[in-house]
Parts: sequence; structure tokens; C-alpha cells
Amino acid sequence: MFQRVELPLWLLILIVLFAAVAFLSHFLFPSVRWFLRRRMERAVEELNKRLERPIQPFKLMRRHDQIIRLVYDPEVMQAVADYARDEKIPRSVAFERARAYAREIVPSFSTATYFGFAIKVARGLSRLFYEVRLGPAEARTLRGIDPKSAVVFVMNHRSNMDYVLVTWLAADRSALSYAVGEWARVWPLRALIRAMGAYFIRRRYSSALYRAVLARYVQMSIAEGVTQAIFPEGGLSLNGAVGPAKKGLLHYIVRDFEVAGEQDVVFVPVALNYDRVLEDEVLVKAGQTGDRRFRLKLTEAAGWFFWIIGQKLMRRRSTYGHAAVCYGEPLSLRQYVTGQPGASTETLAADLMGRIRAAVPILPVPLVAAALVRAGGALPAPDLEAGVAGLVAEARAKGANLHLPGASAEGSVRFATEALVRHGIVLREGDGFRIAPGQEAMLGYYAASALQRLGEPGETPVTGTVSLTLPEVTET
Repeated sequence: MFQRVELPLWLLILIVLFAAVAFLSHFLFPSVRWFLRRRMERAVEELNKRLERPIQPFKLMRRHDQIIRLVYDPEVMQAVADYARDEKIPRSVAFERARAYAREIVPSFSTATYFGFAIKVARGLSRLFYEVRLGPAEARTLRGIDPKSAVVFVMNHRSNMDYVLVTWLAADRSALSYAVGEWARVWPLRALIRAMGAYFIRRRYSSALYRAVLARYVQMSIAEGVTQAIFPEGGLSLNGAVGPAKKGLLHYIVRDFEVAGEQDVVFVPVALNYDRVLEDEVLVKAGQTGDRRFRLKLTEAAGWFFWIIGQKLMRRRSTYGHAAVCYGEPLSLRQYVTGQPGASTETLAADLMGRIRAAVPILPVPLVAAALVRAGGALPAPDLEAGVAGLVAEARAKGANLHLPGASAEGSVRFATEALVRHGIVLREGDGFRIAPGQEAMLGYYAASALQRLGEPGETPVTGTVSLTLPEVTET
């Protein structure tokens, strides 16, 4: 028993390593995890004291536990059985596919990443590119909502800066859980976005089983009171106007809603607008070609970023101008369903998009672009000021949200014409301005948000109906 045993050095090192790993996994790691978990729980408790919408326990569950809870949900299990029968595959294969979908969808929320890193980056980027402005009474919008209600922010989608801007502006009120498209499933964005609590949605190549798993995740998070943020348009606006809604996520929320239940769902319309959209050229080109699978070159993005940094270092004013966020009138799903028994999901979506359009802020560049478009593309400076003043009066009469430098038409014209000339959209000719050749679509893109708010062009008609009678809402 006590005889000496000779071992090769490599084998001794291997045995020591295995012993160290076993010791760490059985004794040290659990203690460290418990210590870090307790610190995280205390941090969340302190954080919830200053948040208007506290972080819900569901959002803090371990990602593995959320995945298990999701894939073993009775509705998902029924969807697995149906999928296996329809596709004529073993149920175990269908179950593994559902598990893979759950891993793809479920986020891994980190309070440190969200409130420590992401908020600081969002604040820095927003201020780097824009002068950020909030609409009137925005701080009171969430305070008037029952704390027991689940809140869903529904937003128009102008730029990928939307995520950054709203994340920062909502930082003192709630931790938002975004529905993010497939574009973000690339390294290293994927891990960062998951840590911020966002979940990925397939816009293409989805199956009935995938939609069932996604629906249950959305419904479970809503039931647990997690604050959601969705873009009903389903993609960036290619023409500058607020488009019709795609109703997939709304179907999932409505289908699981219980009118007689304790929890209400409150939709909060959020409208964003910019003096300069970072991706404007890419979006306008995509609108002309009809191909939404556009690619933004890394070199172009880097050029924008370093140009802005240079402007800041030289203490020059950025030509990207203003970015504004305004809240629309909240909509209670319970009141909507009980007040309109014959309503449909389409009418709900149209109502929400109408509230977003009504809240869209009008900024100097869209305002001046609208005046030029109305005038046919060319105006002397005095006539341009008069045209903008007329639009301002018209917008105020319609209750539009105006964010103008110095609250005057004159200041807006001066700021916007400088930005449009520098951007190459408008040419200065003597004492007047006209559209640069080939820039008609670009000027129309910026004018669209102001013209739509003023009633031009007409709203897209809504066709088809899907009953809101619960729980028999069907998907299309």
C-alpha cells in the first residue's frame, strides 16, 4: 500500500488538473455562484427602487431554466406532436428542433450589461450623433399605467439607432426586452444583444413549430409582466413614412389575453424621427430596387463614425442634427376588447399605427424638405421661410409635436438648409434653393414624415379581418 509508484510527468500533471477541476466544480464554484447571485439580487433590489417598472423575476431566471420551461410548456409539446405528425418524423426529432428554436429565441438578461454597459454606450452614441429631444409629458406616460399591467412599447422604425435611443431614454423607467431581427445574429453582437434581454425573430424560413415556440415565449414574458418593445412595421421604413403593421407579435399577445384576468396589457405608442438617418442612402436605394436584403458596408459605417469623432474633436456642430422621441396615447387591450366587441386584430394594429403617426415629431429637416416638395422642388429663400411658417401653423393646428430650433420657422430654415446643402440633397442658387439632380427620392424620404403627419399621403387601407374574440384568434 505504501510502495512508491512511478508515473510519467504528463500523467501526473493530468491527474492534478482533473483533481483541481473536481475540487473547483464541487466546492469552490457553487460558493462563488451563490456569492455572485446574492450580490446580483441585492443590486436588482436597489435598482428596482428607482425604476418605475421594476425588473420582473422571469427576466432574471437562468437562461437554461427559461429554455426548459419553454420547451416543456403544454402548448409547445402539443405543437411538437402536431409537427412530428405533419412532417412524418419521430417526435424526439421534432422535440430537439423545438429545443433548438428555444435556445435561439430565449435571451440571457444581465443587469450589469444592460444598466452598466449598454445604457452608457447608448447615451454616448445618442449624444455623439444627435441633439436628443423628448416630447411633452413623456415622463408622466408610464406613471399613469397600473403597475400590474404588462407594458408593450410599439414603435415606428426609422433607423437602427432606434434601439440605442429608446434604450437610453427608458433607462430610468424600465428594462426593455426587444424583438430583434436576424441581422443581429452575428458575432459579437449576438451575445451582447442577448445579455441586454432582447430575443431574436426569424423573418424568413420559419415553420409552424418555430412560430409556436416564439408565440409561447412572447406570451410567457407578457404574463410575467416583462416590458416589451416591438417594431410592428417589421423592418426599417424605406420611404420615410410610418407603414402598416405586420401583425405576428400582436396575434401572439392577443391570442393569450384573458379579458377577465387580473393583468391588463397596455400598448404605449412611441414615435421617433431624425434630421438625418444614418442609413438613408441604403434605405432609399432599397426602396427603389424593392430589395430589402440590403447590406451596409463596414467601411462606410466606420467612415461615418470617424467623421463624427473628428467633428467633435474640432468642436464643430454635427450635421446630423436632432433626434426626437414622443409617446402617443396608451391603449389598454382590455378596454379596447370590451369597448369594441366586433374589433379585429387588423383594426387594433391600424389603431396603434395611427397613434404612432399622430405622435411623430416634426423636425427642421423634414419640415423644410416638405416645403420644397410641396413647391415642386425649388423656392427663393423668402418663399421657403413663408412656406415653412405655413407648415408650422398647419402642424400646430393639428396638434403635431414640433421640435424646432428657437421654436421659429426662420431658425428651422437656416439649420435645415445648411444640413441639406452639406448632405448634397439641395443646391443653393443665388437667393434660393432647389433639389439637386437625382436627389428627388432622398428629399421625398425626409419630407414623408412631416407630410404624412399633415395628412399627405393618404393612409394605407386595411384589408381582411381576424377576430379578436378570445382565445380563437387565428394567424395569417
